[in-house]
Amino acid sequence: MPSFDHAGVNIAYLDEGEGEPILLIHGFASNKNVNWVYPSWLSELKRTGRRVIAIDNRGHGESSKLYDPNDYTLEAMASDAVALMDHLGIARADVMGYSMGARIGANLARRQEQRVRSVVLGGLGMGLLSNEGRPGENVARALEADALDDVTDPVGRTFRAFADQTRSDRKALAACMRGSRGLMSREDAAQIAVPVLIAVGTDDDVAGSAHELGDIIPGSQVLDIPRRDHMRAVGDRVYKEGVVDFLARRP
Repeated sequence: MPSFDHAGVNIAYLDEGEGEPILLIHGFASNKNVNWVYPSWLSELKRTGRRVIAIDNRGHGESSKLYDPNDYTLEAMASDAVALMDHLGIARADVMGYSMGARIGANLARRQEQRVRSVVLGGLGMGLLSNEGRPGENVARALEADALDDVTDPVGRTFRAFADQTRSDRKALAACMRGSRGLMSREDAAQIAVPVLIAVGTDDDVAGSAHELGDIIPGSQVLDIPRRDHMRAVGDRVYKEGVVDFLARRP
């Protein structure tokens, strides 16, 4: 798998297909394969004539594992994404992120507007602006527990089981959880000027309200993914069809 060095951090990625580029940024405790390859996103997007780039965020997949929460700010991870675009000679791309990846994508859309044609915020609603009720220290502690059976918090158990399933570096993930919880202000969200699609499962109790966020980001579109929770929305057909339609219609 190809990789490159960004300020001492090795970043792994994949780059497939031809056409207009789209950069995919996975969620917390996931990786480029689990989030995008296995649910057939790559094949779906390549089928529509797109060049698909997917990054392994720092601390995840085949990228460098770091153990200081300060290394996992959203700005740091967004800078990895921009560095990947620079590495590949891509001046501007559509961006799709899921959950934590959507936080990174929103950061790019707000701070690097000239590099972003449009952004899809998957699995993220008002969680962009508020951590109330969202996964946090409970998940970090679950990741640091000696065994899954030691974890009683239900959300912590879900993320711990997922991290075990993906054979992730749990200490790196705990640092990432603690470092990546920075929020966007309502004012900054209201200044996102690129086309935005907000796609959230109707049974998602992690993302926060998609429609409330849609009321804040001017001109944004909201896609409800019926009967899907945070984990099961990723590969849903409604999600895929909605994204393909959004990309086809964006200016």
